Amino acid sequence: MGRKEAHIIVLGNEKGGTGKSTLAMHIVVGLLDAGKKVAVIDLDARQKSVARYLQNRQTFMANGGTKVVMPEFSVISQSEAPMLKDRELEDQKSIIKALSEYREKMDFVVFDCPGNDTYLSRLAHALADTLVTPLNDSFIDLDLLGEVSPTDYQVKKLSFYSEMVWDSRKFRSASGKPPMDWVVTRTRLASLDSRNNKRVHLALKSLQKRIMFRYVPGLYERVIYKELFPSGLTILDLEKVNSMSHVAARQEVRTLIDNLNLI
Repeated sequence: MGRKEAHIIVLGNEKGGTGKSTLAMHIVVGLLDAGKKVAVIDLDARQKSVARYLQNRQTFMANGGTKVVMPEFSVISQSEAPMLKDRELEDQKSIIKALSEYREKMDFVVFDCPGNDTYLSRLAHALADTLVTPLNDSFIDLDLLGEVSPTDYQVKKLSFYSEMVWDSRKFRSASGKPPMDWVVTRTRLASLDSRNNKRVHLALKSLQKRIMFRYVPGLYERVIYKELFPSGLTILDLEKVNSMSHVAARQEVRTLIDNLNLI
């Protein structure tokens, strides 16, 4: 009996600045800490946020830092062929080639998508066993999922992104694959007691019923998440490399990873 194929996790939405790359790194390190084999594919060849994060991690160790767990990783650039059909064909080949290197030997393959609509991103969404969509704590970001009434939180209209995810789900169903687990989580949360927090929470609850995603607790706005990028570390690494105490942050990351039901 052959080895089970890797579980594909996609970090995706169509808006930048939602903390996708930070969240992706923490999920990756959490899985590595659990003894899983993980590969990362960065689809944002322009920003390369996850790839740069991982390069910083390599540099940290090369400069004498404590050894930390590392995934394998690669970056896929969009095709620049002049014809749309040729660009899409080249993008398909790039995804297939990257997956062929990882799918049989890894437990998980994590795609980090750019914060805009690209063909590579749509291909990754169609492959996702688990789709994680982080949102900032605002009604502006909620528009990524659908138009919600600010008074009664009823869903007026689904977004193009939500419709794209539905198309991905239909593609998986037609291909005989298990249903996609779509998880929406809020990032950069402010105080739990804020009026905006409660309103966004109620709106997401309404959207959840209409669009059929799982809504799980996310990450708070913490300076430490931003400070760790230059070293390539995550909050989960701090226990190993120094005595910095960020118990609450580690707990919220672990809770989020647990809620993804990956292990």
